[in-house]
Amino acid sequence: MSIHLVGGGYSEDGAAFAAFVREAADRAHASGVIGAPRIAVVVVRDGDGVEHAAKLVAEAAHAGDVDERVIALVEGVRAEPGVLADSDGILVGGGLTPAYLDSLAPLFDEIRERVSDGVPYLGFSAGAMIAPERALLGGWRIGGVPVGPEEASEELDDVTIVNGIGLLDVTVEVHTAQWGTLSRLVAATAAGLTDGGIAIDEATALIVGADGVRVAGAGNVWRVAPGEGGVLVEVLAAAG
Repeated sequence: MSIHLVGGGYSEDGAAFAAFVREAADRAHASGVIGAPRIAVVVVRDGDGVEHAAKLVAEAAHAGDVDERVIALVEGVRAEPGVLADSDGILVGGGLTPAYLDSLAPLFDEIRERVSDGVPYLGFSAGAMIAPERALLGGWRIGGVPVGPEEASEELDDVTIVNGIGLLDVTVEVHTAQWGTLSRLVAATAAGLTDGGIAIDEATALIVGADGVRVAGAGNVWRVAPGEGGVLVEVLAAAG
C-alpha cells in the first residue's frame, strides 16, 4: 500500500484523497470486511477536533463510503497505543504540527507496523509533515534571519527539524504555494538542516507506493535538493 501526503486545503472533488480511499477499500475487501473501509481519523486540535475530523471525512467521502473511527485528541494529550487496530486506512489530520508530533509519538511504532502490513496512510498538512524520518515542525528564522512567513511558523521561532514517524526518508513541507513555505525548505537545505525534501501545494497529494511516485489533485509538488554551489528546485510533477 501507499503513503499519501496532502499539502492541506480542501477541494470540491476530493481528488487528493481518492487513491487513499480506494486503497483502504481494497484492504478492507481483502480482509473480509463487509461494507465501507474502516478509516482511523486521528486529529489533534485545541477544541475543534470533531469539526476538523468531519471535514476530512467529507473530503474522503467524495471517493466513496467510509466507516470513520475518529480519534480526537486535545493538544497536550497523548494517544493510547492500540487505537489503530482493525483499521483499513489511517488518516492523520492538520493543525499545530508540534502538537501532532507530541500527541502521536506513542503511536509511531504502531503506524509503521500497520503501514508495513499494507494499511495506507494519509497525512494531511501536519500529518504529512510528521510522516518522514526527519520532520520539519515549523519555525521561520535560521540564525536570526527570516526564511519564511512568520504566520506559518507553527509557534516556533527557529526552523526545527526532528525525528518523525519514519514512513519515508525525505522532509516534507506543506501549504507551499498558498502560504509561501517553499523558501523555508530551501533555506533549511542550504543550511544543512536537511538533505532536501518535497513541498506540496494545497488540495494536492504526493503518493509514494510500490509502483513509484505520483501526484494527484489540483496543484504542484516541488522537489528541493542540494546542488553544486547552491540548492536545486524543480517541479517534481504537476497535477491536473
